[in-house]
Amino acid sequence: MTLVAGSYEKFIWGFSLKTLSSSSSDEALILKPLFSYPSHTAPIKSVAAAGPIAASGGADDTIKIYDLATSSEIGSLIDHSGAVTALAFYTTSLAQSLPRNLISAADDGNLCIFDADPFVHLKTVPVHRRGVSDLAVHPSGRLALTVGRDSCLAMVNLVRGRRSFSCRLDREASVVKYGSEDMFFMVAEERITAHNAEDAKIIWETVGQKRVLCIATGESGLLFTGGEDKNVVAWDTTSGKVAYSIDDAHSTRVKGLVMLKRRSYDETFEASNCLASASSDGVIRLWDLRMTSKEKTNPLAESNTKSRLTCLAGSSV
Repeated sequence: MTLVAGSYEKFIWGFSLKTLSSSSSDEALILKPLFSYPSHTAPIKSVAAAGPIAASGGADDTIKIYDLATSSEIGSLIDHSGAVTALAFYTTSLAQSLPRNLISAADDGNLCIFDADPFVHLKTVPVHRRGVSDLAVHPSGRLALTVGRDSCLAMVNLVRGRRSFSCRLDREASVVKYGSEDMFFMVAEERITAHNAEDAKIIWETVGQKRVLCIATGESGLLFTGGEDKNVVAWDTTSGKVAYSIDDAHSTRVKGLVMLKRRSYDETFEASNCLASASSDGVIRLWDLRMTSKEKTNPLAESNTKSRLTCLAGSSV
């Protein structure tokens, strides 16, 4: 597993999760630094990773591409005219290690579609009158959802390269993410809503303690959120109720969450039970979700970048 984080100080960070040999029965894990260097000329706003490839989007209107196998930058994409606020790779089920497309969105209100092998710009789609806050690609890869600062939700047909639907929301949403083919989630400040993917109708609605900044979908019908309350909260996606919470997961707000979906790193450690979190305090932590029943949950591993982290992504290869 490789984790990639971006920071306000323009640095890109890469870590690999390693299992240490130990005489005890407990797993000993470390986040081993792979690379760290200033890749942008302005703060990094978004990151994405899939297989051996990672990408970062910055306030310098540029997307940087990285080869995780060699820990090197391999190119730049300059097709936006605003800060790149959201990135997502689409990977087919037949080639799960290699991404097929890269989708990006920016403050210019546009969504860009790229072929990922090689990285070639295919289409620019105007989706919002103001900047795009976030995007989510459907598991089929045929469409994407975007939310923008014009308080609208838009749907983009990625096959035809055009916006197919747009509606105005009652309040501006900052995060959107698919939980499955049939459900997606939106965040508007401290409010979290689950929607039917077919007609966008609200299935349930709940309110967190403070503003939610990031979400990640887990197994067993759980949704994880992090934000201004410094906690990592697990929600039951069926009822919209809190399943459990990792209180004071960080000393400041949580800016990124990644569910580790690889089945195992070795024969004994199940990565599907782990969640990575990043905070503006500069710390990346790994949590064993099987230990959440304890009064105080301690991280399995952590690393302090000593920078203001803004985003986090993970790849299983």
